[in-house]
Amino acid sequence: MREWSDDRVQGVIGTLLRWGVIFAALMVLAGGAMYLGSCGSTIPDYRVFRGEPPELRAVTGIVREAASLNPLGLIQFGLLLLIATPLARVAFSVVAFALQRDRTYVVVTLFVLAVVLFGLSREGSNTVVPPERFAPMCISSDAPPPSFHR
Repeated sequence: MREWSDDRVQGVIGTLLRWGVIFAALMVLAGGAMYLGSCGSTIPDYRVFRGEPPELRAVTGIVREAASLNPLGLIQFGLLLLIATPLARVAFSVVAFALQRDRTYVVVTLFVLAVVLFGLSREGSNTVVPPERFAPMCISSDAPPPSFHR
């Protein structure tokens, strides 16, 4: 097996980041296209803030909704993949430094990974919780469509 040189590690990391971003973008694009196909003609009501439904706030719910091809679930899953891509890079760096037997970098990278995972795992007390879960996926305004006069 080839030795894990710095150039090889950089090449693998570059490939990992590139494919992670491409796959995340494709998921968001697919979910966005499905959402526009089903809700593109509705007029959104921006007067009232509606947060994400509870099932799209946890990783398990996002994966479940994406697996059921819910457009909002696919979009959230793509964003989750986008966040996971640099995390995968840090995790791969731990393995690469361990294979290179560079203990200092293994410890530092494990510390960075722990800090990032700790930060992502905490839910703040200021998390916005909508007063009620909205059932329809397409939220529209009750107001009449705007008229465009010159």
